[in-house]
Amino acid sequence: MLTLVGVLFAILLAINLPVAFALALAAAPAFLFGDYLPTSVAIERMYGVTQSFPLLAVPFFILGGNLMNTAGITERLLRFARLLTGWMAGGLAQVSVVLSMLMGGICGSAVADAAMEARLLGPAMRARGYSKGYAGCVIAFSSVITATIPPSIGLVLFGFVNEVSVGKLLLGGVIPGILMTVTIMAVTGLLARRHGYAPELSERPGWREVLAGARDCFWALMFPVILLAGFRFGTFTATEAGAVVVVYALVVGVLIYRELTWKTFAEALRHSVHDIGMVMLIIIMAAALGHVIILEQAPQAFSESLRAFDSPYATLFLVLFILFVAGMIMEATVNVLLLTPLLLPALIDHGFDPVHVGVIMVILITFGGNTPPIGVIMYTVCGILKCSFEEFVKVSIPFIVAMVLLLTALAAIPQSVLLLPNLLM
Repeated sequence: MLTLVGVLFAILLAINLPVAFALALAAAPAFLFGDYLPTSVAIERMYGVTQSFPLLAVPFFILGGNLMNTAGITERLLRFARLLTGWMAGGLAQVSVVLSMLMGGICGSAVADAAMEARLLGPAMRARGYSKGYAGCVIAFSSVITATIPPSIGLVLFGFVNEVSVGKLLLGGVIPGILMTVTIMAVTGLLARRHGYAPELSERPGWREVLAGARDCFWALMFPVILLAGFRFGTFTATEAGAVVVVYALVVGVLIYRELTWKTFAEALRHSVHDIGMVMLIIIMAAALGHVIILEQAPQAFSESLRAFDSPYATLFLVLFILFVAGMIMEATVNVLLLTPLLLPALIDHGFDPVHVGVIMVILITFGGNTPPIGVIMYTVCGILKCSFEEFVKVSIPFIVAMVLLLTALAAIPQSVLLLPNLLM
C-alpha cells in the first residue's frame, strides 16, 4: 500500500496538482480500499491535527508578520539595511541580504520574504543595471535566512511534528542565520565586483547616521531581542510568543509608528487568512497521509535501512542529501511534515541532537526551494522579475556551492547550532 501511495503522490505532483490535494488523493486508496483504515479515521486525523496547542504559533506568527509589514516596520528596516551595506559593491543587492536577516525576526517565511523583496527591490536592481539572474538569486537565496532566524515557521512545524522543543529550535537558528548572512553577502560582493555593479551609496555612512537609522527602527529591532529574552527567562512558550508578536505589532503600529490604520489592518488580515489557509490546508491533508505512513511502519523501515551505515556522519550526510533532493521537487512545508518524521529517528539512534540536525534539516529543505525542477522560491522570484530559469540557474551555482559548504560546516560542528540553546535554556 505504501508503494501505491508514494507512486500516486509522485504522479499527482508531476501533473502540477496543488500540493494539498495531491496529499489527500495520495492517501485516499489506503482509506477507501484498505482493510484496516476506515474513512472516519482520515477525518479524525485531519480534525485532530488542528487541535494542537503548539501549532497555534503558526497562525500567530503569520498574522504578526503581516501586521508588521503594514505598520511601517519593513520600510524602516529597508532604510537601516541601506545604511549598513549600501556602500558595498552591489550595494542594493547587499541591502536585500541584510533586509532578509532583519525580516527574519518578523516574517518567518522564506517565500513571503522572497515575494516581498522581489516586488520591493527587484525593479530598483534592474534599473541600476543588475542582471535578472543576479537580482533573482540574491533575493531567493537570502530569503532562506528569513526561515532560519526566529520566528521561523519551518522550525515551529518541525518541533510540532517531531516533538522537539520549539524554543530550542528557534534559538538554534540564530547563529546559522547570521553565518548564512555573512556567506551570502560574500558571494554577492564577489559577483558584484566581477560584473562591475556599483555601490548604492557614494561613501560609507558615519556612525551618527547609522545610530540615527537604528533609532528610527528601534522597535522593529527590539522584537528578536524580546523573543530571545522571553525564551531565556521562561516568560512565554514558543506558542505564546506568537501571540506576543501580534500584540507587539499592534502596539508598535498604532501607538508608536501610527501607520497601522483600519485599512492597513484589514489588508493584513486578508493576507493572513490567505497564508494561514494555505499552510493549514497542507497540514490537515498531510495528517491523513502521515497516519498511513506511520501505520505502514515506514519510519522503522527507514531507521533499519540507515543503521547499515556504521559511521554516524555518513548517515547524517545521506539523510541531508535525501532532503536536498526532496527539497528540489516538493514544497518545504510538505517535506517538514512528511519526511523529517521518517528520517529523524535514524539520526537520533546514531546519537545526534534533534535540535542540531533539526535546524540543519529545515535550512536544507528551505534551500531546496531555490533549485529546479520545482523550487517554489525560484518560481516565485523568477515570476515576479520575469527572469528565465536558465539565467537563474546559471547565476545560482556560486550561491549553491557556498550554501553546501556552510551546511557541511554546521553539520560537522554541532555547537554552531547548539551554543545558544545550551547557554540560554
